[in-house]
Amino acid sequence: MNAEWQEFASGQKLADALADAVAKRLEEAIAARGTAVIAVSGGSTPPPFFKALSRRKVNWAKMTVTLVDERFVPTASGRSNARLVTQHLLQNDAARAGFIGLYHDRDSVEAAAEAADRVVGGLPLPLDVVVLGMGTDGHTASFFPDAENLGELLDAAGDRHVLPVRAPSAVEPRLTLSMPLICNARLVALHIEGADKRQVLEAALAQSDGAMPPIRAVLENTVSPAHIYWAPKKDAKP
Repeated sequence: MNAEWQEFASGQKLADALADAVAKRLEEAIAARGTAVIAVSGGSTPPPFFKALSRRKVNWAKMTVTLVDERFVPTASGRSNARLVTQHLLQNDAARAGFIGLYHDRDSVEAAAEAADRVVGGLPLPLDVVVLGMGTDGHTASFFPDAENLGELLDAAGDRHVLPVRAPSAVEPRLTLSMPLICNARLVALHIEGADKRQVLEAALAQSDGAMPPIRAVLENTVSPAHIYWAPKKDAKP
């Protein structure tokens, strides 16, 4: 499998190590090309990583942050990934970074995805860093196993940057970066915590027949080995 596994004793140790690795890659990108672009995921797992990364001394003014995926909800919604990133990542030194969200106020998620596709297509590509999460159903980004357009979502040869997603398990319609955009990133990191998610990932990587779980499809198509960051469980809230 095209992946390297790293384990940590706690969620905070993972967050700090991932922040260090990502900051190093972003600084290297700025030194080589004068700019850097990172795509991050939402959910309950990333905030400690976001907070750690926001304090890293990198040239944030030359950096753009975007999203791996987004719910088709306004940015004021408590379920908005853009809001999550603004609250936890675009703080401290990272407040100087540019931000490109995926949500657009359109009549449908399909129209919003077309608008986001044009905006994301204007970024300097390939992406320098993509940080993924994973659900207990094996989805990553918004590549849900029950998505109506799963074949299109998992098409490694597609020509879109952003795609719409409608899936019963996703609650709202969603927007997601495409498989090629994610897999062509210079660094792909998968951030997961808990024994349940480890079991899901190990089962997906070991599967030899049947429908391929979305997380395995992504890890099999990255242009360079993905880096899996895992901790046994999330740290308890103080």
